[in-house]
Amino acid sequence: MKSAILLTIASLITWIPASAQTESPYKTSWKTDGLAIAGGVGLSMFGLSLIKNKEDLTEAEVNAKNIEDVFFIDRFAAGDYSSQANKDSYLPFYGSFAAVPVAMLLDKGQRNNAFQVMALYVETMAVTGALFSITAGAVNRSRPYVYNTDRPLGHRADSDSQRSFFAGHTAATATASFFAAKVFSDFNPDSKAKPYVWAAAAIVPASVGYMRLRAGRHFLTDNLLGYGIGAGVGVLVPHLHKVTKNTNLTLQPFSAAGAQGLSFTYKLN
Repeated sequence: MKSAILLTIASLITWIPASAQTESPYKTSWKTDGLAIAGGVGLSMFGLSLIKNKEDLTEAEVNAKNIEDVFFIDRFAAGDYSSQANKDSYLPFYGSFAAVPVAMLLDKGQRNNAFQVMALYVETMAVTGALFSITAGAVNRSRPYVYNTDRPLGHRADSDSQRSFFAGHTAATATASFFAAKVFSDFNPDSKAKPYVWAAAAIVPASVGYMRLRAGRHFLTDNLLGYGIGAGVGVLVPHLHKVTKNTNLTLQPFSAAGAQGLSFTYKLN
């Protein structure tokens, strides 16, 4: 599975410079973006190793858990557990990853620059993956269900129960949905559908966050941070690749007695 993922990423990187078949609002580089993707994947793998090496709680540590010790904003969720909410959260979670491919099928601009968009998508998801996995691996925070004394001791003590911070499902969904909205808006700046696209981008990860909260997998602050990080990365990475067109700005060298420099001129419309 890992080999297939790396092969797919390598294929996308190869196509980065050849993808601008028609006008694109983005500029990508094989070297820069290739290194960014490789770095993100490498850091994600490192984070996953940290998660894998987390230790289970001891029985004494589990029994010492007290709801009163939970941050007051999160206290209402301590003890929550719902296997159905956990299962339901995967529907919009996996569905969000299809947002970009579907948008490319429907939008001509993205379709004509499909490999560039997909490369940016992989890079964006790799950034979020790295931030999440390293944080989840380095920080020990018990999930809400650990405070539920009706749950089996083995479930509450398992190492997986110690990575509530921050909400990875919410972050990944927000990254995918906000990336899709950002790219759609950049390719279609005058589209009347933009408000609806952004509304959908905001609602989908919010629904995932709510279900992860009700499932007892994450506290409110875990979800809020995951949402913010995911949305921020989803918008920021493509934005940093935008082509800037300062057609009204001119830059010229000048030389005068005893001085040399550059002259900036901005023409108002």
